Amino acid sequence: MTSVDLESHFAGMMGRLLGPEFPEEIGLAVSGGGDSMALLTLAHNWTHRFGVQLRVVTVDHGLRPESGGEARMVAQECAALGHDHDILTWQGWDGGGNLQEAARAARLRLIDAWRGELGHVLMAHTLEDQAETVLMRLARGSGVDGLAGMAARRFVPGEGAGGGFWVVRPLLEVRREELRHYLRVLKGSWVEDPSNFDQRFDRVKMRQALALLAPLGLDAPALAQTAQRMGRAQQALRARAVAAAERGVREVWGDLLFDRDMLGGLEEETRLRLLAAGLQYVSGQAYRPRARALEAAAEQVLSGGKASLHGCLMRAERAEIRIFREHAAVAEARVTAGAVWDGRLRLCGDGITGLAVRALGPKGAAQLPERPEGLPYQSLIAQPAVFDGARLVAFAPAGFGPDHDIRPVAGRRGFAAFLATH
Repeated sequence: MTSVDLESHFAGMMGRLLGPEFPEEIGLAVSGGGDSMALLTLAHNWTHRFGVQLRVVTVDHGLRPESGGEARMVAQECAALGHDHDILTWQGWDGGGNLQEAARAARLRLIDAWRGELGHVLMAHTLEDQAETVLMRLARGSGVDGLAGMAARRFVPGEGAGGGFWVVRPLLEVRREELRHYLRVLKGSWVEDPSNFDQRFDRVKMRQALALLAPLGLDAPALAQTAQRMGRAQQALRARAVAAAERGVREVWGDLLFDRDMLGGLEEETRLRLLAAGLQYVSGQAYRPRARALEAAAEQVLSGGKASLHGCLMRAERAEIRIFREHAAVAEARVTAGAVWDGRLRLCGDGITGLAVRALGPKGAAQLPERPEGLPYQSLIAQPAVFDGARLVAFAPAGFGPDHDIRPVAGRRGFAAFLATH
């Protein structure tokens, strides 16, 4: 792909992913590596042409001595191009758990706090990144959704404006070497991150495995093509799940209730899709639960029991399966009225301005004159309530206290609409 072809492809993808009316301002995450530096140049030329403001951010994870210098290199390049640039520093890793997963989650949190009113942030994932993702998910036994790979456009829940932002990946059909060739032609600069060769990381292992599998026909383009085809299947399965949700799922104060007969009459794929999306919807988490854990929990609940998964509780009731937030998952979630609580909701109203929003909890429940109908106790205590110190001031499900609105954040227009994109 020549430089002209690459820029034309990029413009077409931006039109597809952001059009027909482009936002006035977009964000761009740049690490300093070849992929993201090429994206910086492409985005610079595109925003200049279409009159869109570009803001650039670099997250310095502080895991290597060179990372600070690399972030400053990006800042210098942005200054030369005339774009605002900020460096965000992560110092939160305690040495435990999965480093790359922790870094990814931290990166999204930091970007959400940085973006202000920005609703879209570009990221430089390539065709090879897509192939590696598919191979990693294949190793985990993923189904259609996992093998569909990374979406070119994905909503990330957050605490900022709109309740989150869209990650936009316009380079998923472009190969790494094409981006580096583009930079070489333009005499651009980039750095090679040594962690890209560190065999401690699963992604690096998959990258090396791809080189061995390529002679057998299992190369990056083939895996990316599989992801594309799985994406088409995913859309069809989503449509089937949406139709089922519209006839057999209702929402009560943020809980989802699934008709048991409806669920029992569905094929397993659609049933699991509904329950997985329900867990995401109720918890506000960006990712689905792992397939094996979901299958075990579904079997338990459909047999008349209950299960804890993804920060939620699922339990069988007489005619329905209820999914609701687990109190332990929200016990520490505290904001001031008007701010986003638990990544899902805002409580707003003149009578609660400046007061604290947190889960009702057992102590709050004890202050209610009477319990509302339709909410079991475990769901009740996980609902958001308004407090002044330890005193319960307002609790909407019981009609207690000053009137106030409970507003869902962006991307939560109801469960059926949520299903259509998850």
